[in-house]
Amino acid sequence: MARNEELRLDELSPRAAAAAVRERFSKTDMRTFAHSSPAKLIAVGLVLLGMCVAAGVVTATAVNHRQHALDVLLDQSEPDAYSAQRLYTSLSVADASAGTAFISGGLEPKPVRDRYNQAIGEAAAELVTQSDRSGGDTDTDLRSGIATGLPVYSGLVETARTDNRNSLPVGAAYLSEASNLMQSTMLPMAQELQEHRSAAIAATQHHHVQPPWSAIILPLLAVAALVTAQLFLFRRWNRVLNPGLLLATAIMVALLGWTVLAGVISAVSTTHSRDDGSVPTAALTESRILAQQARAAETLKLVRRDTSAEYDNTFDQATTKLSGILAGYSKDAPGASEVKTASDALSHWRAAHQRMNDALSRGDFIGAGAVATGPGANEATAQVDTLDHALGDGITDTRNTLRTNASHAARTLDLLAPGALVLSTAAAVLVAAGLWPRLREYR
Repeated sequence: MARNEELRLDELSPRAAAAAVRERFSKTDMRTFAHSSPAKLIAVGLVLLGMCVAAGVVTATAVNHRQHALDVLLDQSEPDAYSAQRLYTSLSVADASAGTAFISGGLEPKPVRDRYNQAIGEAAAELVTQSDRSGGDTDTDLRSGIATGLPVYSGLVETARTDNRNSLPVGAAYLSEASNLMQSTMLPMAQELQEHRSAAIAATQHHHVQPPWSAIILPLLAVAALVTAQLFLFRRWNRVLNPGLLLATAIMVALLGWTVLAGVISAVSTTHSRDDGSVPTAALTESRILAQQARAAETLKLVRRDTSAEYDNTFDQATTKLSGILAGYSKDAPGASEVKTASDALSHWRAAHQRMNDALSRGDFIGAGAVATGPGANEATAQVDTLDHALGDGITDTRNTLRTNASHAARTLDLLAPGALVLSTAAAVLVAAGLWPRLREYR
């Protein structure tokens, strides 16, 4: 009979065949089927399948985004912030070294000359290191401005040195011009660049400690839908247990638990990387910048033989703020021992600075220069070096803490994304397997 009907349909024109098909599948028949038990089972199955698959896809996507953000932090944002901090330090050390060499008079000591050359070389290297980084147009402009100003600054310093060796007073004017370029243009650019890079780290950490709500809500809704479906089956067909749906529910509960547990561990590690890593790193970086600003003011005062309070005010403001940061540094934070060393060095440096000012007030420029740039263990240079090295070591400790915890936060999520897809697929298969026997009863 079916064969004869197929033949008759084949013999009809397309329009007649379409009319015949519409007649067979009339609206009345479709409404009747829609209210039938098989249709309801199919609808329940499709909803459950869609929710299980959606939960897995959304969870995997959210986890991948979080891992990618943490990997970018480790591979780009954090190294860029560290490089920007080193760039600022190198530029500032170069400026202080140029002033120290000028104060020495005539042919500057080789260690001072080597320190200047090393600082300029490190600054140039950091600019090259950052050249391939994507920090946006603003950061590109900042790097370009520093790179453009660096050879101009170096040229002014070399001119000042040449004049100084020949005992020409105009050398001080060239050095002042070079230092003004560094202090008013290049160092503010370097500091702004460093702040931008640090802000990128803070933004990633702030986002990561927030719960992945989509990856929690969808699996939770899938579990609720599976439980509701089993209650529906029980009330409609008096089926107490459906092994397929029970196993699918257990799998989705496992996925939900895995997501929450891995998310909590990852968020805790990120919090540690922020509180024990990036926050103290920012404090120590600011401290190092303040120390360099104070040293620049100290050397410039001697170079210009300035008797006004301008440079002393800059020195006092920078060291007072630096002292406050070091005093407020947590004793339990990484780098605490280095901060103690830095604090002691700062106290000795301020005492040496006062001796320098006392010598200047007596008109003893040579004695003041010896206190500020001399090699003695109690003089300013030794204390500045101790302070800077201690802060640098502290930054290394906090940076290692930041990277270790951020890496742990990322690695905690390694298996969750593929696992979510596997588990959600398995749950979908079990839903189909659990409903198929019920559908077969209506054949």
